[in-house]
Amino acid sequence: MPPTPPHKQERDRRWRLILGHAQLPEEQNQPASGKDQALDQLLSELYDGETEQGGLADSNPDLARWLGDVRRYFPQSVVQLLQRDAVSKLGLRKLLNQPELLAEIEPDVHLLNQLLALNKTLPLQTRETARQVVRQVVESLLKRLRFPLEQAIAGSLQRAARRRRPRYREINWLRTIHRNLRHYQPSHSTIIPETLVGYGRQRQALKDVILCVDQSGSMSSSLVYASVFGAVLAAMPALETHLVLFDTAVVDMTAHLSDPVEVLFGAKLGGGTDIARAIGYAQNLISRPRQTILVLISDLFEMGNKQTLHQRLTELVQSGVVVIVLLALSDEGTPRYNRELASQLAPLGIPAMACTPDAFPELMAAALHGRDLTRWQGEN
Repeated sequence: MPPTPPHKQERDRRWRLILGHAQLPEEQNQPASGKDQALDQLLSELYDGETEQGGLADSNPDLARWLGDVRRYFPQSVVQLLQRDAVSKLGLRKLLNQPELLAEIEPDVHLLNQLLALNKTLPLQTRETARQVVRQVVESLLKRLRFPLEQAIAGSLQRAARRRRPRYREINWLRTIHRNLRHYQPSHSTIIPETLVGYGRQRQALKDVILCVDQSGSMSSSLVYASVFGAVLAAMPALETHLVLFDTAVVDMTAHLSDPVEVLFGAKLGGGTDIARAIGYAQNLISRPRQTILVLISDLFEMGNKQTLHQRLTELVQSGVVVIVLLALSDEGTPRYNRELASQLAPLGIPAMACTPDAFPELMAAALHGRDLTRWQGEN
């Protein structure tokens, strides 16, 4: 009998891992390697646990061992997927009563969302472990997203500042001299400064940014990323940043922007949505409309007064505020949102779009630089 071709062996191997050895025809159920046997065992314990294996729910040592083995044999992206299925099957509350098991889980945004949803009911013995898990995810996101956001925004702010005609006390003399070296006058031993370069008014930020975030349950991932980006923006001296969370009430979290973990644990996921009230609060924060960017992060399922919301957004745009609506700030694909309300924003000149975390820095740079955001939306 001729040997099985390598491509068929690999195909049969994959099917054996997907279906389990008991589900394959006898001619395809060839002995597996030691590593494949371990992989098959791990997958069977999760997906066939109710039958022959007894599953992951039998004992804490079994679950702890399984979590460790999964991280040993699978890449991180697959680990997170398997953990989500395990948490879904076991119920997160079971893990919350066992901090030592929660500590074994590979942290990701999905797990963080589940922890935040149960924030108010976390057992005392688990609360600190949960906070550590949240901090791990936040620090990982900061490490990934801080530099692109800072670079994109710093470039836009510098370009915007240099276009202005600075007052005498606002002139950056070093850059002004460098820019005007070609105008040196030997007869007078001096430079004629035809172009003045400055960085805006002293003791005042160049731009004001208000992040207004819907904290309903469907927006949990967006809230996580908004908190991280808010922390980065707040650390930039050229920006005055506010973070406002809302459901039917409004909570100003600006004082906690330096610590996204505190922001997230201070959030109250769920409840209704009164966008009109949140926009009304944001209006009271605005002192320089033409230097202000308001980012509303919401799926627009308004339970408040839609007419009042439309009126307040119109007033903001007419006063010179740049208003952006993000229907989602996450990697979760096309969001579910109120299409009727979103369509009413276009005539006001307010772009409404979903945005991935990786695209957010360029979006903010475009807004700060005064670009046409509707055009940016079409290009991106």
